[in-house]
Amino acid sequence: MKKSHIRNCGIQNGCTGNLCLLRAVRYAVCILAVAAVCLLTGCAKEKDPMEKIKDLEFTVLAEENIPDELKSVIEEKKGNTFKVTYQDNGFLYICIGYGEQVSGGYSIVVNALYLTDNAVYADTTLLGPDPSDTGIKKNSPSYPYIVIKTEFVDKPVVFN
Repeated sequence: MKKSHIRNCGIQNGCTGNLCLLRAVRYAVCILAVAAVCLLTGCAKEKDPMEKIKDLEFTVLAEENIPDELKSVIEEKKGNTFKVTYQDNGFLYICIGYGEQVSGGYSIVVNALYLTDNAVYADTTLLGPDPSDTGIKKNSPSYPYIVIKTEFVDKPVVFN
């Protein structure tokens, strides 16, 4: 009996010699291509639109430094809470009012002012009057607001 030089590789019946090797290489290339596509597309980090790009430099304006047009808007709105933006001469003004309060002595803190890919984020907090401060007008209402001046950025402002 003659010995045959044809071997069965076990991948598929009838797969022999060079044909078997070509099929194995083809399967390996396909598997590597699929794995590469999965790794390259599946590992991309999706950027958070709220992720801070940078803190913005700002100035809290005293009343005498607020543009007249903006002062008029604040005067109209100060009785209720309000959030207003205004732009002028390359600057962005962010105004936040806390409406009528029962007394004076309130202050406002800027917790954060930063830029993201899609917006400017402004976060402030109203701090109540210090109970130990005896110089506060307890019987007359106040209308605390803050005007923040920063470089103009052509993005919407999100108030936190």
